[in-house]
Formats: sequence, C-alpha cells, structure tokens
Amino acid sequence: MKRDKPKFKQIIDAAVVVIAEKGYHQAQVSKIAKQAGVADGTIYLYFKNKEDILISLFEEKMGQFVEKIRNKMARKESAVDQLYVLVENHFLMLSEDQHLAIVTQLELRQSNKDIRLKINKVLKEYLLLVDEVLHSGVESGDFSEDLDIRLARQMVFGTIDEVATTWVINEQKYDINKLAPGVHSLIAKGLRP
Repeated sequence: MKRDKPKFKQIIDAAVVVIAEKGYHQAQVSKIAKQAGVADGTIYLYFKNKEDILISLFEEKMGQFVEKIRNKMARKESAVDQLYVLVENHFLMLSEDQHLAIVTQLELRQSNKDIRLKINKVLKEYLLLVDEVLHSGVESGDFSEDLDIRLARQMVFGTIDEVATTWVINEQKYDINKLAPGVHSLIAKGLRP
C-alpha cells in the first residue's frame, strides 16, 4: 500500500508546511513537491490531486493522534483522568507541530464542502473517543447520570477546539499546554453530578 512508503509520509509532511505557510488555495502541488524534494509527477503516484493530499493529510495525522490518545487513555482508570489525557494531548499535538496546528485549525475549515464532509468522517473517530470517555464517566458515577452525551461531546470538543483556534489565531504566542489543567477543570466541573 502506498501509505506505507516513505515518500507518502514525506509528501504529507511537506504538504503540512506548504499549506500552513501559503494557505490551502495558494498551495500548489509543485510547491509541495519542491518542499518534499520529489518531482511534481511523483505526487500523482500517491495522490489524485491537491484535495486528495489535504484529505490524506488529515486522515494520516488524525489517525495517528487518535491511536496515540486511545493508548494513553487505556492506562487511566477514571473518566476524569481520561478526559485530562484527551485535553492535554490535543494541545500537545498542536504545540509540537505548529504548521499542523495552522492546517487543522484554520485551513481545513476554509476548504470546500466536499472536502469538509470527507474530513468530518475522519473526525468521527476522535469524537468517538470523547463519547467513550463520557459514557465511562456516566457509568462510573464520575459524570452526571442524566448527562446528554451528544451535547456534552459538543461542549468538550467545542471548548478544546476554540482554545486551540484562539491560540493559532494569536500566532501561537503563548504555551497552549499550560492551559490544559484549567480547560480540563472547567470541562470536568460541567460534567460532574
């Protein structure tokens, strides 16, 4: 499978940089190829077009992220601790790759409807993690027994996402990781019985 090949990852990583620096609409495939150190035609051995690169980029990065968080959450027993892992690692992932932060928080949202629909399919895996934490918390009594899971998921994701977007819009001038305890505390208090 092409996703297992080094050039696939090389192109994805280059696309993150080019899209973050130029914006999705100004990011030409030739610029991505140059950043990746490959010929323009090589891109088309792995991707159909620029949209396919953007969708693949999100699938690849979000897939790795969800797997990493799922593994870390499995080591925590309480839903409150699992929620902290989710918040902390969301911010950590973005702070470790600031180009990716720009792409996920800004550029993906400016893409066309078809791209957004495909990206939403990938995002569902992340939202399932949130649901798992919420269900676990209700079952254990950590969270309110009459918790509206769907509304709570929107609140959890919306809060984390808004904090991350504000950080990106402010040109990442502060350490977003320092906000994790406060964000976690506010969310957890809203979920408790």
